Amino acid sequence: MRTTRLVTTTAVMAAAALALSACGSGGKSEPAATETDPNAKVTLTVATFNEFGYEDLFKEYMDAHPNVTIEHRKAATTDEARDNLNTRLAAGSGLSDIEAVEVDWLPELLQYADKFHDLSGDDVKDRWLDWKTEGATDSSGRLIGYGTDIGPEGVCYRSDMFEKAGLPTDREEVAKLLQGDWDTYFKVGKEFTEKTKIPFFDSGEAMFQGMINQLETPFENPDGTPIPLDQNKPIKEVYDKIMANLSSSAHYSQWSDDWSASFQKDGFATMLCPGWMLGVIEGNAAGVKGWDIANVFPGGGGNWGGSYLTVPEQTEHFAEARALAAWLTAPEQQVKAFKAKGTFPSQLKALEASELKSMTNEFFNNAPTGKILADRAAAVSVKPFKGPNYFAIRATITDAINRVETGTDTPEASWQKAIEAYQALGLD
Repeated sequence: MRTTRLVTTTAVMAAAALALSACGSGGKSEPAATETDPNAKVTLTVATFNEFGYEDLFKEYMDAHPNVTIEHRKAATTDEARDNLNTRLAAGSGLSDIEAVEVDWLPELLQYADKFHDLSGDDVKDRWLDWKTEGATDSSGRLIGYGTDIGPEGVCYRSDMFEKAGLPTDREEVAKLLQGDWDTYFKVGKEFTEKTKIPFFDSGEAMFQGMINQLETPFENPDGTPIPLDQNKPIKEVYDKIMANLSSSAHYSQWSDDWSASFQKDGFATMLCPGWMLGVIEGNAAGVKGWDIANVFPGGGGNWGGSYLTVPEQTEHFAEARALAAWLTAPEQQVKAFKAKGTFPSQLKALEASELKSMTNEFFNNAPTGKILADRAAAVSVKPFKGPNYFAIRATITDAINRVETGTDTPEASWQKAIEAYQALGLD
């Protein structure tokens, strides 16, 4: 929790510095790409986080472009990456030539779109799902990010733990078991935990993320005005439902050391599972057998996460960085990244590829992950509005959930602290 609060505070300070620097920029226009010697030696730095599946792709690109050296700067978490980007963006130096940006904090950066190169062009026109492109386009029509993945969600589960509880283990039967709303999921979880004394899910924070991804306007109205937290009935209802079901939680904070270690200790039986989480689970649960994925999600469908590649104005290698970003997000590379780490494509041609739909994942009991995630993507019916304050407001509630999970506060006291933290943001 302390890390989250410090990151949020740092980001707010960085945003203030950015606002001041933007005021003095004089509306600087986007520089055009310049002609460069294709054989000139160049080193490109690429900053990512978690698992993008790019390691082999970097090698492939360098083999095809002997003059290019790629240096990969990989942050452990999205929070770490966001903190670094905001701080260096405000300082005006130190950013990588390509910076990966997570969808939840991209709206913050769109306020300072002039700090990033416009990546639009005929060569990338109509590449992505419409809503993916719209998410990285500013009010003047400048495209500041190339879409990498999207995060259609299924439910990952431990079949061996389900067997202990007398529950079905076959993924199609598990999908039938969990088919329905959140009440269905939590009911199965309560019965599972009562039988086995094993937590059903990893954290209340993860449940919160999955549930708000099904709300059209979780924290802000479509015009960008914040919804006061003490008047936000849908969010309070989500919070209360999670509080009522924490007996089935393992009480971990996602991405913490304890959470990562729990995969080796039979820490919990299910996870809400976007495609990119497959690589995270496999990495943390190396050597553990029993993981599988069911073609189902509470409440129908949901998309959690997905990222973009941006090229900051700070780069001295715009043309080369744009070329690499375009190559990494081309359909062939998106399919390869999915095969490597489960990052599900946002590129239209990639989504239609027979190779994608026929792909299986050995670690997840040879599950047909390509087809399952394609079905989960088709089930997504809500694209939540995420304005510039989404990330900061969300943190006030996730902090509240984590306080209850760690036994620091009661649900009622922690909610009141969330309201106070929201008010301290000064958004109203």
